[in-house]
Amino acid sequence: MSQHAVAPVAGADLPTIPFRELAPWALFFGLLGLLVLFFISADQGAVSIPSGTLIHEWVHDGRHLLGYPCH
Repeated sequence: MSQHAVAPVAGADLPTIPFRELAPWALFFGLLGLLVLFFISADQGAVSIPSGTLIHEWVHDGRHLLGYPCH
């Protein structure tokens, strides 16, 4: 196996993303992540859109794998 170093290309610039374009997406995925974390960690069926413990049963094993007690 050969080990050759790749020389950097002169004039190659990394693209920059302005914060104004990145902030809405970061907020969206942050809120989505918090929602997923809520369903995995705290949802017991009391505030779920589908009534009952449907979501709790879907994420039941994942809760135990992440160390959340649920019963």
